[in-house]
Amino acid sequence: MAYKYLVIVESPAKAKTIEKYLGRNYKVVASVGHIRDLPKSKMGIDVENNYEPHYISIRGKGDIIKNLRSAAKKAQKVYLASDPDREGEAIAWHLAFLLGLDLNDKNRVVFNEITKDAVKAAFKEPRSINLNLVDAQQARRVLDRLVGYSISPILWKKVKKGLSAGRVQSVALKMIIDREKEIRKFEPEEYWSIDGNFKKEKKKFKANFWGVDGKKRKLSTAADVKEVTQKITSKDYDVTKVEKQERKRNPAAPFTTSSMQQEAARKLNFRTRKTMMVAQQLYEGIALGKQGTVGLITYMRTDSKRIADSAKQEAATFIEETYGSEYTAHSNKAIKNAQGAQDAHEAIRPTSALRTPEQMETYLDKDQMKLYRLIWSRFVASQMKPAILDTMKVTLVQNGVTFIANGSKIKFHGFMKVYVEGRDDGKEDKENILPELLEGDKVQSVDIEPKQHFTQPPARFSEATLIRTLEENGVGRPSTYAPTLDTIQRRYYVKLAQKRFEPTELGEIVNGLIEEFFPRIVDSHFTAEMEKDLDSVEEGKEQWIKVVDRFYRPFETELTKAEEGIEKIQIKDEPAGFDCELCGHPMVIKLGKYGKFYACSNFPDCRNTKPIIKEIGVECPVCHQGQVVERKSKKNRIFYGCSNYPTCEFTSWDKPVGRSCPKCDHYLVEKKVKGGKQVICPEGDYEEAVQK
Repeated sequence: MAYKYLVIVESPAKAKTIEKYLGRNYKVVASVGHIRDLPKSKMGIDVENNYEPHYISIRGKGDIIKNLRSAAKKAQKVYLASDPDREGEAIAWHLAFLLGLDLNDKNRVVFNEITKDAVKAAFKEPRSINLNLVDAQQARRVLDRLVGYSISPILWKKVKKGLSAGRVQSVALKMIIDREKEIRKFEPEEYWSIDGNFKKEKKKFKANFWGVDGKKRKLSTAADVKEVTQKITSKDYDVTKVEKQERKRNPAAPFTTSSMQQEAARKLNFRTRKTMMVAQQLYEGIALGKQGTVGLITYMRTDSKRIADSAKQEAATFIEETYGSEYTAHSNKAIKNAQGAQDAHEAIRPTSALRTPEQMETYLDKDQMKLYRLIWSRFVASQMKPAILDTMKVTLVQNGVTFIANGSKIKFHGFMKVYVEGRDDGKEDKENILPELLEGDKVQSVDIEPKQHFTQPPARFSEATLIRTLEENGVGRPSTYAPTLDTIQRRYYVKLAQKRFEPTELGEIVNGLIEEFFPRIVDSHFTAEMEKDLDSVEEGKEQWIKVVDRFYRPFETELTKAEEGIEKIQIKDEPAGFDCELCGHPMVIKLGKYGKFYACSNFPDCRNTKPIIKEIGVECPVCHQGQVVERKSKKNRIFYGCSNYPTCEFTSWDKPVGRSCPKCDHYLVEKKVKGGKQVICPEGDYEEAVQK
C-alpha cells in the first residue's frame, strides 16, 4: 500500500499501536532498539582524537537497516519517533546518519504517552534532533566504555576471565560490601523494654514503660528492670496527662522510575527487571477490544514528579464522581522534584484515570494487572486530599513509674481510601484505638511484661533499598538501575539470599582492587558529580569532550599504576572432602562464572565436575532411593529434585516435607501462601498450617 510518510519507532509493539492512530498515509516501522553501537571486540574510542567514538552497525541488524533504507526511499518524509529520552534521541541520530537525513530537518517526534490525542498532537509539532541530548548520551557511552574496557582487561589478567567493572555497577557493589562490613563489625548491645496491658473498666489497651520521676529512662540490663518493677506496688495507675491532636498525612507523589521499582519490589515482589519489562508493555500499548490498542501509562523512564494539568483535571473529576467532592484536592500544589532530577517529562501515571483497574482486568495478564493497579492507585491517591488522623497520647503513673500509651484513629480516609505507600520494613500502620480517658482517671494493669532485646545490625540491601540509596546519592539515572543490578548478579559479585544482596568472595576481591587503584570510580560523590556534568551537556552548558577529558586524564595515570601495582591473585580452591568417582583424586570447590561448583583436582586430565547441591533431609518421595536436594533453575529460581537424577526425574517447585497425605497417601509439600506457609497435598484438597 502506498504511503507518504515513514515513521520509525523502537519496538514492533509500539509500531502497531501508532500506525492505527496515524492513518493510511503513514507507514510505521521499528528499528528494534539500537542499530549502531561501539564494537564489542575493541575499545572503539580514539582517545588521541577528541575521544571520537567509532560506531558500527550492530551485528544481526543488516536486514533491518536494509529494509529501513528501502522504506525511506519510498517516503516523501521520514519521522523519527524513538523514546523521549537521551537514549531515544541518540537512536534517532544514528537513524538519521544511516538514512542520510538532514539533522536540521524537523523530523523528530516525541510523545510521553501512546494515545491517539498525544501522538497526533506530537506530529503537529515535530522538531529537529536535539544534539545536546545526543552529546549527553554519547558522553555517558564513551565514559562507560573507557572505564569498562580499561579496567576489565586488568581484572581478567590479574584475577580471572569474565570479570568486568563499570561506573555505576562499581559504586553499587561498594555500597553492598560497605554494608556487609558494617554487619560484620556490629556488636549487639543488650536492652530491655517493659510492656504493659491495662484496662479501664472492661476496655483493654497497651502502654509501654517510658521513665521514672518525669525523666526518660533507658533499661540496659535486667538489674535496671528490677529496680523499676520494685517501685510498682499495686495495679492502680493515675492518668496524669491526655494529649489529643489532629494529624494530617499527605499522599505520596506519583511514581518516578525509582519509586515504581521500589514499590513494585515491596508490594508485588517484582524484581527490578520484571517491573521495567511489564511497564514497557503497558506503555507501548494493550489491545482494548473495540477501542483498539492504547498505551495505558506514560513513559516509564523518568525522575520527574510533574503531572500535566489536563491529567490533574481529569483525575479531579473522576475522584469527585467516584468518592465525593470532599476527597478532591483541587488546590494541589506543584510537587517538588528531587535535586538533580532532569524533569524531561512527566511522572509515571495512567494515560487516563477513567481507565480503572477493574475495567482493564479483562485485557491484562496477571503481572500487567498488578503493576497497572499500582500505578493507577498511586496516581489517583496523589490527587486526593490528605488523610486526617485523631491521635491520643496518655501518660500513666504509679510511684513515679511512667507508662505511655499512644493511640490513633482515622477520622477522614482521604487518599488512604485508594492507596497507602509501602514500607521497607514490611510493617503496616495500624489503628490503635484507646478507650476514652481523662486526666485524673484511674486505670488498672492486667499484666506487666519485661522483655530482653539486642540491637540488630543494619539490614542488607534489597533491590528496593539499594535503588533508593543509589538515587539518594545521585548515582545513575532511571534507565541504569535495572541493568546495574542485573550485571553485578550475572558477574557473581553478589548473590540474593532471602531477597537481600550478599557479596561473594569474588565481589569483595574486585571491589578491593578498584577501591585501592581506582578510588574515584567507587566514590559515590564523584559519580554523582559526573551525572551533573552530563546534565550540563544536555543543557548545552558543557562540551561533552571536555567532560570526558577531565575524567580520563587522571584515570589514565591510575591505569598505569594499576597495571604495575596489582599482583596476580590466585583464588584458592577449597577441599571438597571427598574423592572423584572417576579417577580417585580429591575433589575441590572452585569458583566459576555462576558461583561455586565441585571439580576434580586432576584437571585437565580429569574433567569431572558436579554442582554443589543442598540436601533438605527428606527422602525422595518417588524412587525412595535418593535424597531431595535444592537446586536452581537457569533463572535462579529454587526448585527441588532427586539426587539420583537422571535415573529418577522427580522435581517440584514446592518443598517436600517427608510425610504423606493422610487422605490419599500422596507426598505433601510446603507452599508459600499469603501471610506465611502451608503444608498441602498437590493432588488433593488436604492442607494444614505450618508449625512455627
